Parts: sequence; structure tokens; C-alpha cells
Amino acid sequence: MSMLLAGLKPWKVTLDDFGKFRTRDLVIDSLVIGDDNMLRLNPTPDLQDEMKRVPTLKFAVFDPSQRRYAQGSSPDLIPALTEHPSIKMVAMDFFMADDLGPRSTGYLDSIETALGPIRLAMYGFRFRWDDPIWTLEAQLRDQSPYLVAAVLLSSVASWIAVRRGLIPLRAAAEGATRIDMNSLNQRLPDRDVPSEVMPLVGAVNDALIRLDAGSGRLRRFMANAAHELRTPLAILNARLSAPEEPTFKKDLKRDVRRARHIVEQLLATTRLGERSAEIIQGVDLAAAVKTVATDAAILAIKNRRRLEFDAPPAPVFVKANGPALESVVANLIDNALRAEPEGGTIIVRVIQDATVEVIDHGEGVAGDDREMIFEPFWRKSEATPGSGLGLAIAKELMETLGGRIWIEDTLGGGATFKLSFSRTGFI
Repeated sequence: MSMLLAGLKPWKVTLDDFGKFRTRDLVIDSLVIGDDNMLRLNPTPDLQDEMKRVPTLKFAVFDPSQRRYAQGSSPDLIPALTEHPSIKMVAMDFFMADDLGPRSTGYLDSIETALGPIRLAMYGFRFRWDDPIWTLEAQLRDQSPYLVAAVLLSSVASWIAVRRGLIPLRAAAEGATRIDMNSLNQRLPDRDVPSEVMPLVGAVNDALIRLDAGSGRLRRFMANAAHELRTPLAILNARLSAPEEPTFKKDLKRDVRRARHIVEQLLATTRLGERSAEIIQGVDLAAAVKTVATDAAILAIKNRRRLEFDAPPAPVFVKANGPALESVVANLIDNALRAEPEGGTIIVRVIQDATVEVIDHGEGVAGDDREMIFEPFWRKSEATPGSGLGLAIAKELMETLGGRIWIEDTLGGGATFKLSFSRTGFI
């Protein structure tokens, strides 16, 4: 009799190999300690049924503690349990070379049982329909200590990795809690932030940059507005202390009108800025400009100026907001009325390409001043009339509407303010 160890020749796995764990458990369940304190194989009813089902089944058990074979072991398998001096047997598959029938599979294993450690050999076990489930349960049971250890180690490693990976995110979160309207200049720390989160941190920092810039503009705008309103309010207060003046009522109305004009300009900018996306729509440019020019014509006549309006016969529809567009044109006409010499003519022209021109024949605007003139409260000198808000608000409204405002020289002298809008698909 001889055995071939697994791996010494090509080994073919068969369905019968699935029966080893079920048969092994049946043999182990049949182990008992006799009155003589010796290990015995006393087949249980389940093992007896299996022996009837598989007449070729053989099994043997060796007790290492007593160095004896359990009574009831198959003599044919006892040589399989003899350890080679240079080999420490743990578990292996084998077959018997002198097996003349269809080659069966043998299995050797060293097992810890409730009765102590044993070495077990089986041969000729056969497949049964529930063996895959039995095999899976046995594998899970045998490997459960290793699985538990692996899960614990993986959990600890994952926890440590997650903790370390979240350190930059916690730093970013702590940085975010320190940011408010008075500290928009701060940024979320991006050092060591995971690459997957870096786009989010970068986007938040970009948003903070925009908020900081907008907040700065708003603070400067409101501070200048408060400063500008302080003058007409001081004059109004002084005028109230001398009601006996013959021009009291006329002057009072002018001062109130000046303060109200500043407030209306500020409100127009704020309202459009808050809801610009909702209220930008198709507007007939020629009709809107004509409305403003008609209202301004009365003021022009009162100030000994003339106002001409020119527009194409067909409507020119643009992407704009009606009140905002009218506010821009009104500011430009008001500015032109102050620049136009007495007796002169202001021309308001709408061109088919969605451009508006407001032309005066005053002193014009020097090249160095053409950018500064759109700054809030900028005036050439203290003698220059107006609040210095009109052109600044006009530029901000045009940017919000997606348009453009600029200055060119008027032929023969003066300034021509131009507005350019985006056309809609309306006809």
C-alpha cells in the first residue's frame, strides 16, 4: 500500500471532495472515551447511515496524547496516520495507489476536538446534495478566528486611516466656523486636503473671494452714500431753521428732491442685484428709451435746453429689466442736461444693433477721467453739480444686465455716452 501526497502529482478536484467536511464531522461526533480511558470510534446513527450509503467509506483516528489508534479505526488507513520523521503533518489529500476501482479521495487532518487533539484519516467519502452548504459552514467555522482577526485589524486600520484622513477636513470645518460677514477675507485651509475634496474647498474659497469683493464694494458704496446724504440733510436742517426766507419752499423741495434721488438710485441698484436673474426679460429698447426721453423733455425745456429723440421704426428687443434700463438712460440724460450749454440740444438715439447714444455738446470727458467717472461719488471738482452716483449706478446696472457702457467724443465737442445690450429672439 502506498500514498501520494497532494501536490506530488496533478490533482483533480471532484464533487466527492465536497463530502469531506460532512464526513469528518460525522466521524468526530462518533468519538467517545471508553471505560478504560481509551479513545474509541462508536459510530452514531448518522455515521451508520452514511456507511450504508457509501460501503467503501473508511476512517481511522490516532490519539497523539496516548500514541494509540482509536478502537474501530480501519486498518487500511493506519499507515496513513504514521508521521514521517521529517514531516509534520497538518492536513492533506491523498489516494491509495493500490485502489483498483474508480479512484477515491483520501483526507488527512490534525484537529482539536472536545476530547483533545486527534489525527484523522478518511477514504472513499462520496458527494451528497447538501455537501456544498456543509462545506461552506465548516470553512466559516474553521476560519472564523482568522476572519474575526482580519475584520478587527481591518476595522482598526480603517478607523486610523479615516481619522488621519479627516484631520484636514476638520481643520477646514473649524476654519469655516470662524468666518462671518466681518471676516470674509479668511479662507478655508487647503493644506493636506485629500484630492477628492480639494475641488470643494477650492470652490468655497473662490466663493469667499467673490463675497469678500462684493461685501467690500457694498461697504464702500454705503459709506459713500451715507457721506453724500449727510450734506443735503445738513442743508435741509439749516434751511428749516430759517423758514422766513422768500425762497424757503422752493429750496426745501429741491433739497428733498436731491436726497430722494440719491435714495432711489441706491434702491434701484440693490433691487436689481438681489433679483437680477428673475427679472431680466425681453424689453422693447426704443419704447423704454422714448418713455424716459419724453419725461426728460419737460425738464430740458425748463432748463433752456432741447432734447431730440431718434429711433428705428421697428422695435428693438433686448435682454434687460425695464425699470433698470430706464434708470440707466435717465441717469445719462440727467448727466447730459448738466453738461449741455444753455440753448444746446441733447440727442438721444436708439440704433437697430441694440445700442443707445446720449449725446451732449459740453466740455466732454478727458481721456484720463473716462474710467474714474464711473466710480461712486467721483466728481471733477466740488463745483461739479450732482451726487456722483448716477454714472456709477448706471455702470453697475449695465454689468448686471449683461450690457456695456462707455464714452466717446462728440463730433465738434462734448461727450457721447453709449449703451450696448444683448438682443433677444423676439421680432
